[in-house]
Amino acid sequence: MARTRGDVARAALEVLTVEGSDAVTHARVAELAGYSKTTLYTHWPSRVDLIALALDALGELPHHDRSGDLRSDLIGELQAFRGGITDMRLDRVLTGMAQWASVEEMRQIRDKINAEGQGPLRTMLEEALHGAELEAAVSMLTGVVACPSIMFGTLPDDEVIAAAVDIVLRSARYRKSPKR
Repeated sequence: MARTRGDVARAALEVLTVEGSDAVTHARVAELAGYSKTTLYTHWPSRVDLIALALDALGELPHHDRSGDLRSDLIGELQAFRGGITDMRLDRVLTGMAQWASVEEMRQIRDKINAEGQGPLRTMLEEALHGAELEAAVSMLTGVVACPSIMFGTLPDDEVIAAAVDIVLRSARYRKSPKR
């Protein structure tokens, strides 16, 4: 069963990242994995199960090794995210996660992927921001990479990433500086 699960998970992930979430069907995954549809339906009865299996097979997300310089580390983390979109087709994964966002069964996997993906950014930003400001900054910085990728099929260049980081850091410094 472990071999079957691994084969099906890899096939489902390949279909998700190459063809998109609409293509993740029992027939397509069975064809690619080399198993019967009956086998897939027996172990993963719904498309949600196949999507969840694909997301679970995603593996480790790319991250930047921290240097201790907040600005450089934030930029490096966003560049690693951009690289993941290119190398791991994370744009397809994000699109699939968005498409299935209202499905309760996907919540745990979605939350795990988001926590793993955003964790380093969140940790770095916690040095300067808290509460709603932290949440907004994490959303803005991940969005500077994710949104153009998903909405327009493009990726931000290093200048755009640096500008986004600078805007967030400038805002954090402004909020901490004494009123004149």
